[in-house]
Amino acid sequence: MMPSSPLNLRRAIIWIGRLVLAGIFIYAGYAKLTMGMRPRPPLGVALSFFALQVDSYRILPSWGVKWVAHTLPFAEIGLGLLLLIGWRFRIWATLVTLIMLGFFAAVVRSYALGMQINCGCFATPEPLTIKTVMRDGALVALALLMTIFAFIEARRPHPWTAPEKA
Repeated sequence: MMPSSPLNLRRAIIWIGRLVLAGIFIYAGYAKLTMGMRPRPPLGVALSFFALQVDSYRILPSWGVKWVAHTLPFAEIGLGLLLLIGWRFRIWATLVTLIMLGFFAAVVRSYALGMQINCGCFATPEPLTIKTVMRDGALVALALLMTIFAFIEARRPHPWTAPEKA
């Protein structure tokens, strides 16, 4: 069996996906905690404002809004760091892809209903437009490709391992 090359298109997409999505997740989580302000507002204030953005989608009950607002920023930062580190990568890539699909479904639903709300993606007053839908769709596609390719690459021998002796 011929070993695979150290760099191919799949591995390049995995690395690009890791770096891009990790950066976006870390930045989005941090932005939700700081609201993009200097000096940083108290954590409770930032989470309350984020809860208002989550509630504007009108998908979750009040206890769900509170739970998402208080856990999502920390989960985004943690998942971003785990993507960068690469430990148990396929697990975290799958989880990031599922979260991105959930974000995308919420954004598409709200856009289709004509809701005039802020995205809430980066804790800035960004209106929900077709640009937001396209951006989130591209990020979902990148996350899907990254995850699928990570599972495909896991089935192949590592390019730097010694070849099997006959």
